[in-house]
Amino acid sequence: QALDMAGEDCSYLLVEAKLTLGPCVTHPNKIICVGLNYRKHAVETNAAIPEFPILFNKFNNTLTGHGDDIPLPRVTKKVDYEAELVIVIGKSAKYVTKEDALIHVFGYCNVNDLSARDLQLKTQQWLLGKSCDKFSPLGPYLVTADEIENPNDLEIKCTVNGEIRQHSNTSDMIFQCDEIVSYISQHLTLVPGDIILTGTPEGVVLGYPVDQQIYLKDGDIVTIEIEKLGKLTNRLVKED
Repeated sequence: QALDMAGEDCSYLLVEAKLTLGPCVTHPNKIICVGLNYRKHAVETNAAIPEFPILFNKFNNTLTGHGDDIPLPRVTKKVDYEAELVIVIGKSAKYVTKEDALIHVFGYCNVNDLSARDLQLKTQQWLLGKSCDKFSPLGPYLVTADEIENPNDLEIKCTVNGEIRQHSNTSDMIFQCDEIVSYISQHLTLVPGDIILTGTPEGVVLGYPVDQQIYLKDGDIVTIEIEKLGKLTNRLVKED
């Protein structure tokens, strides 16, 4: 439509690189996260393979968009990256079967599930380490489900300052997308706009030997890239 309107007049067309993008889902009713959902990630962190999905939540204060700067909180020195596939719910789901689960999905996008490891592991609850401001950059695009033939066969990658830190495939998930949606719907109603962060693959800083752990610092540029979903890039900056 924009091209039709433009005709010979290019003033109608916007340069994407000059735009400020918000999170591709702005006000989710729920942000549900799945922990330890990649086999190799569980192994690298010396964790047992879960028998059931490990669920926790984040809040809307963590949302931000592609290209935005993310403050490194004063209360942590161990901020880690986590490349993740996000499921965006498009149709209310309650007690849905695995076979019907993906009918309720509107689409998919990238997220960097940033984690302050010292806060996360300070107690048995992960909330503080996961819920600092802007700790869930989301985007850049929300790709509709019809464009993604199989969400559990997508290449997933994270780079820090151009260096590959995570490189895997969503096929390594312990609980696949249809299982996750079905499982959650047995316990609570999923509604349109809810987002589910499906876990991260191996390669996080936490998985390195202690003497090799170098956490994110002021000026680091982190890019999350999932096949068919584009690239999500953010810079970490010292908090004012």
